[in-house]
Amino acid sequence: QVQLVESGGGLVQPGGSLRLSCAASLSLFSRYAMSWYRQAPGKQRELVASVTNSGRTNYSDSVKGRFTISRDNAKNTAYLQMNSLKPEDTALYYCNAKYYSEYWGRGTQVTVSS
Repeated sequence: QVQLVESGGGLVQPGGSLRLSCAASLSLFSRYAMSWYRQAPGKQRELVASVTNSGRTNYSDSVKGRFTISRDNAKNTAYLQMNSLKPEDTALYYCNAKYYSEYWGRGTQVTVSS
């Protein structure tokens, strides 16, 4: 059974940093495009960042320059380094894996507040 398990969320002050991890029990992990989405209360889920199987990255305008997505194929893990966090970054962050099939994790909560 495929599982994506997110970790690393928590409460952080504005301007702080967090690193999210997504551990995937996927065979052929390296072939999957990996993405991070987030959903704030009362809002639609939105794409935050993605990395293709060749390493090409893409970011939403709201996080460009502050967040960095990466992957370690040897560890079947994707990461999201989040710097200069703002209160508007508060959301439930989900990991997504897509190849011929698509999988979602259950999410990890990120709260940015003083």
